[in-house]
Amino acid sequence: MEGGSGPNLQLQQLSLATAAVSVQPHTDSFSYKENLIGALLAIFGHLVISIALNLQKYSHIRLAGSKDPRAYFRTKTWWCGLLLLVLGELGVFSSYAFAPLSLIVPLSAVSVIASAIIGIIFIKEKWKPKDFLRRYVLSFVGCGLAIVGTYLLITFGPNSHEKMTGENITRHLVSWPFLLYMLVEIIIFCLLLYFYKEKNANYIVVILLLVALLGSMTVVTVKAVAGMIVVSIQGNLQLDYPIFYIMLVCMIATAIFQATFLAQASQLYDSSQIASIGYILSTTVAITAGATFYLDFTGEDVLHICMFALGCLIAFLGVFLITRNRKKSVPFEPYISMDAMPGMQNMHDKGVAVQPDLKASFSYGALENNDNIPEIYTPATLPIVQEQHGSKGVSAPPYRVLEHSKKE
Repeated sequence: MEGGSGPNLQLQQLSLATAAVSVQPHTDSFSYKENLIGALLAIFGHLVISIALNLQKYSHIRLAGSKDPRAYFRTKTWWCGLLLLVLGELGVFSSYAFAPLSLIVPLSAVSVIASAIIGIIFIKEKWKPKDFLRRYVLSFVGCGLAIVGTYLLITFGPNSHEKMTGENITRHLVSWPFLLYMLVEIIIFCLLLYFYKEKNANYIVVILLLVALLGSMTVVTVKAVAGMIVVSIQGNLQLDYPIFYIMLVCMIATAIFQATFLAQASQLYDSSQIASIGYILSTTVAITAGATFYLDFTGEDVLHICMFALGCLIAFLGVFLITRNRKKSVPFEPYISMDAMPGMQNMHDKGVAVQPDLKASFSYGALENNDNIPEIYTPATLPIVQEQHGSKGVSAPPYRVLEHSKKE
């Protein structure tokens, strides 16, 4: 019996090993296919979002430069941009259900690349070829580096796939690595918020780090919600789990607070600085959160992890170079330039601007507050002639000049 059962047992083990080997390539190919689908959806979504935002910006600029009394939301261009924006957000949202979080998050560099290309194509200024290349060489180099980094991210991205069921998400939520990560993140967030609110530490790194910490929770919850919706569409209903609604509420709340801090940062700093620093911080923190919560890099070899990190660094450098070359917004000049007056010759041909001197006796065109100036300068007045009643030889002037005091 033992001798007869031995070959049978070996045959069963050999058949199981053969089956396991035959199934493994199919699983790998299917997971790579899911990675490709998620990456393409993310790239498509970010491209459409960039086009939509530029369309809405074009609608505002066209209305501001014309005499059209309509509001911006009554134009077809703005509504077209809004529809494209919704379509792009749906594409990015659905991409989280197919590919790992650590692969989807860095692909937001596509939006920066598309915005740079659209800005160069639709530029209104006329440049000579050598001036054009010299001015936009950083943008070209940055776009090339960002494209190379994106290719490395897609090629060497994490290949871990897991069904986003209620049980799996709950198990990840109560795991000790994620609980430890959440404790550290909450402590850092509270410290940054204290310095920002109480100590007036309005540094761009502080504000954007608050945005990044909130954004990491946003992408974690987005992947959970999107994955559970896709699993429910496939036939395994997940919407009756309480964890789905917990993740949905956290996603909405963190997105709202993230937008609030971004709005505060946009009031203090230039958009190019926000784009570059925000992308680097948000991507780094989000990848860390995805690796801790979803265990994206479990089972990956050292070569793939190093090449993925290299792709992230190249993409960071590309985004930095693109945003570095953006034209900064010119603040409102507190004077009236001479070329704005009708009939005056243009004084800005050689970069010379005419500005009235605030210390002069005539401050025409100065829009600054002069309350802190010790003396208020007024134009010269006519000499005051006192009326002498009863004198016959002195004739009264045809007008009366009232004496003004400095207080008036």
